[in-house]
Amino acid sequence: MEEHPEVLKIEQKFPSWRDMLKPVTEKDFKPGFYHYPILEKDAQALGIPYRDWDPLDKDWKLPPDWKETFLNKFKELLDKYRSLKVFMDICVRCGACADKCHYYVGTGDPKNMPVARAETLRSIYRRYFTKIGQIFGEWAGARELTEDVIKELYYYFYQCSLCRRCSAFCPYGIDTAEIVWRGRELLNSIGVSHRFSFISIAASARTGNHLGLLPGGVAGALQSVAEDVYDITGIEIEVPVNKKGAEILFVSPSADFFATPHWYVCMGYLMLFHELGLDYTWSTYASEGGNFGTFQSYELAQKLNHKIYEEAERLGVKWILGGECGHMWRDKHQFMATMNPPPKTLEDPVNPITGTYFENAAETKMVHIAEFVADLIKHKKIKLDPSRNDHWKVTFHDSCNTARGMGLFEEPRYVIKNVCNYFYEMPEHTIREKTYCCGSGGGLLTEEVMELRMRGGMPRAMALKHVHKRFGVNFLCTICAIDKAAFPHLLEFWKLPVEVGGMMELVGNALIMKDEDQERTTDLRGNPLPGRGEE
Repeated sequence: MEEHPEVLKIEQKFPSWRDMLKPVTEKDFKPGFYHYPILEKDAQALGIPYRDWDPLDKDWKLPPDWKETFLNKFKELLDKYRSLKVFMDICVRCGACADKCHYYVGTGDPKNMPVARAETLRSIYRRYFTKIGQIFGEWAGARELTEDVIKELYYYFYQCSLCRRCSAFCPYGIDTAEIVWRGRELLNSIGVSHRFSFISIAASARTGNHLGLLPGGVAGALQSVAEDVYDITGIEIEVPVNKKGAEILFVSPSADFFATPHWYVCMGYLMLFHELGLDYTWSTYASEGGNFGTFQSYELAQKLNHKIYEEAERLGVKWILGGECGHMWRDKHQFMATMNPPPKTLEDPVNPITGTYFENAAETKMVHIAEFVADLIKHKKIKLDPSRNDHWKVTFHDSCNTARGMGLFEEPRYVIKNVCNYFYEMPEHTIREKTYCCGSGGGLLTEEVMELRMRGGMPRAMALKHVHKRFGVNFLCTICAIDKAAFPHLLEFWKLPVEVGGMMELVGNALIMKDEDQERTTDLRGNPLPGRGEE
């Protein structure tokens, strides 16, 4: 990891709207804030225009017809997405969103205010697609599309994590994340694409997961997780992979069987499914729930999303259960049923243990693991010992996409409160639909923008600091794979001695399994349990 700056200085600037129309250029790009360009092999694999360029060069070697291509694509998107045209027209610059963005709070850069970020594109819209902008130009907030403007779009559209917190405060409901999404799509049309998202997109399109793991690698990783469960519980678990005719297809982010602390969450999945005797299967092709295409274009999101339904049909399952992920669930909840129609072989999800009919998932045929576990607890179908988590004082971070994207507020809290004895909420203005982003979502989980990530994560870190100091919170629970990867670095930077983990890790700790022949002495991380192991 790149070295963090010792001190983050936040300088507030208040330029006029006329000054805001002046684009920043490569001379203004700061290390730690701008992204590296797409790799040639990933561009070629995905059909993205490619050329060799550097964001710090004056000449970005744009294609000869770049302006015409950009504006034609803009018109196509305006015709296709009514919401985009409404968002371009409706803003009154009231400023309600201004201080709601974690990047603005952490950087003080006025162009990181959501209203200003949107204005970088809205000014082009006014100039080329409205009469008032064509007649009055700058006086109407319009500006010419130049190469410097392209540079500014690239710089600021990748300083947004698409978390949508600003939209929760906009009186008109403007979704700046959708504006940024379309803006990135426009940049892609002229070959101005960033590196990080497309590495994951290309790998997922090729192998089924972000890591590029082949089938043997996926199966081997899951077997290693099962072996770790054996070491803790003494129970041998057979992991079903590509099992045709299973009732349920389980899909999780690939980080769950590759990285930590995600690994402990995967142990929790295997333990629960074994204890229930669930008839389910993993897939080595639908081996990724996350969808980085969602950060770039509808078509790329659709392309990656398709594999889940395709595998569900091939394996002959009845419905789909999904694990702890963020953008996976925004994608599934908001777009899945229209991106790719569900196979006719799928049925409306019914919990085989409780008989509960998941009406909310009838359209997509896909249930969130928090809903599934909450239902089991509600019907007393699993035995739990919350005291096994007594060494943790837990708080819950609402992941942006599961919170604002699908309204999943209560189920994870219900589960956590049933598997832990000590749970504390962070301040009200930082949770549920008002939750702050980790600072690394939306394609920003890359080291070249580390300073931006540390600044953007500051509001969440300060809320956590509050409950750490007041209640001694030492465990931040989250149900998003990017959160689990981002928070350890963020909390190290802000000097917060708090561990990061997932809901299913806590469930796995508390779960009393009937085949265990001796009392557990450690949690899933190997930490001694209070009063039962070496302390």
